[in-house]
Amino acid sequence: MQQAGRIEAKGGAAQDLRARLARRECIVAPGVFDALTSHIAAMAGFDTLYLSGAALAYTRLGQPDVGLVSVSELIDTTALIRDRVDCALVVDGDTGFGNALNVQRTIRGLERAGAQAIQIEDQTFPKRCGHLAGKSIVPASEMVGKIKAAVDARHDPATLIIGRTDAIAVEGFEKAIERARLYAQAGADMLFVEAPQSRDELTRMVGDLADVAPLMGNMVEGGRTPLHSAQDMHALGFSLVIFPGGIVRALARCATDYYASLKAHGENGPFRDRMFDFHELNGVLGTDGLMKDASKYD
Repeated sequence: MQQAGRIEAKGGAAQDLRARLARRECIVAPGVFDALTSHIAAMAGFDTLYLSGAALAYTRLGQPDVGLVSVSELIDTTALIRDRVDCALVVDGDTGFGNALNVQRTIRGLERAGAQAIQIEDQTFPKRCGHLAGKSIVPASEMVGKIKAAVDARHDPATLIIGRTDAIAVEGFEKAIERARLYAQAGADMLFVEAPQSRDELTRMVGDLADVAPLMGNMVEGGRTPLHSAQDMHALGFSLVIFPGGIVRALARCATDYYASLKAHGENGPFRDRMFDFHELNGVLGTDGLMKDASKYD
């Protein structure tokens, strides 16, 4: 239900996200990168969203995911999304932007801005997309300290700390599983082993870790992990399935076609059936409702 220009989403609290994980629900979180994509995702019926660091780099900077986004940009974006929607918000906190003390500042800032779950990874800084080659990772002991620091920094015990490892590409599958176990022991509420390269690795991951902590899976079109539906991933044993960059790939394709059409024709007529008009877009944004609310204060 739309009220005051916002979406009243179901299950927005961190406590509810924890409860849903405990019930082993299939939680699907589409990737978002700003308030508009978050609003549209909520309108589509999603109650959990994933603020992707990669998507933020692609759209806000027009750059690849190679560690260029700053912590302040991430916190600002989180706050703008929270101001627009009430969905549970899972935020990609990258490496925490430094050492354990930087991690604590990142956690505090993102939690204040409205994150219900915050992901921290074990890459060196600056990091790069988990599906790019050439990654490097910090020692496991350093990452354990960062997880502990994140747990200590959160204000609300219900806020989820997600421990991500990129070790498969660097040290191999078995070492990645070992790291994930250490991160859970350090206090991570959920585990994210990035970029498994086969269905067999997905299955083995569940067998090794499902009893340790809930698992998060990542679907990237053209990435290293074979694509599965959220339902398939849940059947394997994953609790949270994210589709982090799909919206950017869709919009980038659409924008490429749009600008090519405009350049070729000098008008939007040939592209019209693929666009909202002015009134349709304002309907999506809830402009009439917002103006009605504003009139109460005239």
